[in-house]
Formats: sequence, structure tokens, C-alpha cells
Amino acid sequence: MIESGKTYSKEEMTEISKAVMLYLDSWKLSNAEVISILGLDPNIRTRHLQFFRTGDKPLPQEGETMQRIDHIVGIADALRTTFPFSDKMRLLWLRKPHRRFRKNTPLAVIMEKGLNGLMKVRIEVDCAYGWKISEEMAKAQQASNS
Repeated sequence: MIESGKTYSKEEMTEISKAVMLYLDSWKLSNAEVISILGLDPNIRTRHLQFFRTGDKPLPQEGETMQRIDHIVGIADALRTTFPFSDKMRLLWLRKPHRRFRKNTPLAVIMEKGLNGLMKVRIEVDCAYGWKISEEMAKAQQASNS
């Protein structure tokens, strides 16, 4: 799990980068999709993705990039828990239309909505994260009513 606000060492970010790229590669994405999901500069050269994969260069440790990484890791962990024995089912879940996404695929939601899409998909697949968000929203509502 990625800790919000924590500054990671270069070694830690390198390991995080390799793991995130492994997750994204298991989703069978194009380089352009990987760049978009990570929220990287669209002009980044695709060879940089290989540097992230091999650990030659870590992903940028910026606010939104780290939020995206947190959601990617959360989605990957939840899919691994939901489908512990099947990589194919994890991929199918990401690419199958869902009624909660108005018959769009989770991957389409992520691509269209960026960071918000990652959060929506994570809430759908990771019930513990969904409960946490619901509790935080309820507390915020109570505080505003006080």
C-alpha cells in the first residue's frame, strides 16, 4: 500500500515502479494507455516505460502520480483477492462491461475519467476501500451539519 504524503527513497520508488508496471502489463495495455493511466506527460517517450519496468528509472514521485499508483495497486490487490487463481479472470473483469459503469468496462472508465476513474473502479472492486470512503464521507457530512 502506498502511504499518502510519504516521501519514498529512490530504491523504494524503483521497486514500486517495477511492481506497478508489472500490474499494468498484466492488464494488456498499450504504451499510450499506460502513460494515460499513470497520468504521465503524453509526450514522454515510450522507452521510458521500459526504464520503469526494469528499475533503471523510478516513476515520478508527484502528488497525482502517487495517488494513481495507490489506486492501481489497490485495484490489482483487490482483483488478486477476488480471483486468486486466474489471471484471465482479472483481465476479463477489467475488460467486461459492467452495469454499475453504465455498461462501460472498468478500463474504459479509467481511461475516460483518469484519477476519478481509478477511484471509481477501486471502490467497485475493493469493498474495504469503498467502506473507508463511505465512512469518511459520513464523517464529513456530520461535521458540516454540526
